[in-house]
Amino acid sequence: MNTLKAPKTAEEFSQYYQLRWKILRQPWHQPLGSEQDDQEQYAIHRMVVDEHDNVLAVGRLEKVTEQQGQIRFMAVDDNMQGQGLGQQIVNALEQRASILGITEICLNAREQALGFYQKLGYKKQGYSHTLFGDVKHYSMTKNIPVHAQHKVSESQALQSIWHKTIPLSKAMNLQISYYDTTQLVTRCDTYFNQNLHHTMFAGSIYTLATLTGWGWVYLMLQEQQAKGVELDGDIVLADANIRYHSPIKGLAYAQVVQAGVSGNFDNLLQGKNARIKLTAHVYCGENIAATFNGSYFILPSSQ
Repeated sequence: MNTLKAPKTAEEFSQYYQLRWKILRQPWHQPLGSEQDDQEQYAIHRMVVDEHDNVLAVGRLEKVTEQQGQIRFMAVDDNMQGQGLGQQIVNALEQRASILGITEICLNAREQALGFYQKLGYKKQGYSHTLFGDVKHYSMTKNIPVHAQHKVSESQALQSIWHKTIPLSKAMNLQISYYDTTQLVTRCDTYFNQNLHHTMFAGSIYTLATLTGWGWVYLMLQEQQAKGVELDGDIVLADANIRYHSPIKGLAYAQVVQAGVSGNFDNLLQGKNARIKLTAHVYCGENIAATFNGSYFILPSSQ
């Protein structure tokens, strides 16, 4: 049985790149290594493997602007053509793009692949370039709809609160990319928040993580109120620490998942402070670039 996954280990990436080179570079006598570029560590990678972990298909998503992504380096093993593996890769990258707030995907399709992408809803925009002397490429685009599970109204309400009450959040262009009660994904303008090294400023990373954690607590309170539970309070950060693991450049976002949260709001029902502990990760591509651990108090509104 075939499996769709993201490469994680050095061995998996080695096989991932090997197929990319074999299909996209070797026939034109390009050297090993020419199938990679300087965006690999900042991108989203997907591959399909068989039951023996042989890589059958690969593809990559990278950020072009805050709301536009690009699919590149799509490749399917010659012996597996026509079995829907390429479509699996594209669908997976589109799903990930929608969670990250990307609303349009562009790509440069080889001439023989135009029909494949058109069947998937991509529109031909015109000639792009010619590679290796005779491989013509054409620009194509597709609008990516809002993810079906994304709670739009709740997210917009929280964004409005941030931008109206915290000027820094508006300056950073802090946005909610995805929320479904089990995870919250946020992003900000990485170009605005760059330092002199053209990577994301550490203070902006901390702010993004802090507000993502605060936003999670706020949304959980709203969920309780929607169920008829009379809970209300002021959310404050009581304690926090952050570890920076690697620079952030390119596709950056923060995420809180339900499994990384502990505590409840029971004390609020008794007029006491409630405490929520959580972990927020800030990602660069699919790599954790920073880990934030915070404790938030919810103070009863009467205090």
